[in-house]
Amino acid sequence: MFETVIILFRQFSDTLGIEWAPLNIPLSRRLQTLAAFGWICLPLFGEFLTIYLYIKLIYSSYWWLALLYGVWMLNDIDICHKGGRTCEWVRNWSWWRYYCDYFPLKLVKTTELDPSRNYLLACFPHGILCAGAYGSFATNALGFYKLFPGMTSSLIVLAGHFQVPLFRDYLLALGMCASTKESLHNLLDTKKSRGKCVALMIGGAAEALDSHPGEYKIILSRRKGFIRIAMNTGSPIVPVFSFGETDVFRPLNNPENSWLRKFQEKVRQITGISPMFPIGRGLLQYSFGFVPLRSPVTTVVGAPMEVKKNFEPTDEEVNMVHAEFQQRLIELFESEKSKYIKNSEDVHLIIT
Repeated sequence: MFETVIILFRQFSDTLGIEWAPLNIPLSRRLQTLAAFGWICLPLFGEFLTIYLYIKLIYSSYWWLALLYGVWMLNDIDICHKGGRTCEWVRNWSWWRYYCDYFPLKLVKTTELDPSRNYLLACFPHGILCAGAYGSFATNALGFYKLFPGMTSSLIVLAGHFQVPLFRDYLLALGMCASTKESLHNLLDTKKSRGKCVALMIGGAAEALDSHPGEYKIILSRRKGFIRIAMNTGSPIVPVFSFGETDVFRPLNNPENSWLRKFQEKVRQITGISPMFPIGRGLLQYSFGFVPLRSPVTTVVGAPMEVKKNFEPTDEEVNMVHAEFQQRLIELFESEKSKYIKNSEDVHLIIT
């Protein structure tokens, strides 16, 4: 009877085109898949879950804990603009090593960075959820401290995430800070601290809409705010590129002027977040789900570009620095792509 059920189940699965994972997969790979599943669940459901838990706490017999936390949070609300609050214990969780080994993720440096200075890391592409930048600059699993002795890293995310109770503390523990002018100035100010690498996803949520496997379309031409920040603080700009970032999901087709693209753009304009539909695999099968695909992502940190300190740069001065950075980014992409992209001669960087 049991064998009959198994046979019928397999026939049904074959009809639907479902490819199931083998039963004899090593435990380490199972743990990697579980870690990747947990990672994708955090941005998709983490905020809703923590809000739900906080409301449940308010209406429980431990309401006084919710009250104390609420008061403390209000007094702590600006910490994301003032350098953050990193917890190395959280950044060193074993979970992150399994997460990075899943794809796998890799961090590569091309030159040394001076720990007596602060750097603005201009990261591309955003992809669906910045898998490479997350593993490289929000955790210690890829050995950032060993690659860049004396340096610390902070990944920059939308300020709105730090308004969510409990979830904000998780982000802060990973060293994340808000994407505001005040936050970036505080992090890059050498009078306050040195040896900081501030990782900023230049294309942001808008760039995520153009994330498709095998393609590298980034938003840079109209992004000049980060140039002004670098000039204000005199911080060198470091081009960073994550090869393979666009291959970890298979998003829905959303060409320009399609109804889906218009919907996504409208939501992004209102919330600052692009509503993406990450299509990957499942926990126990490879055919559908939202777990990312096992596709390697290599984040390459290029050579820093010196920027002359200027508190009030003119538009012409900003454009000159922007043009130089764009050229350096293209050079980094072209010089490194053959190492990490198949058929690299057919792949080009598209800048909009």
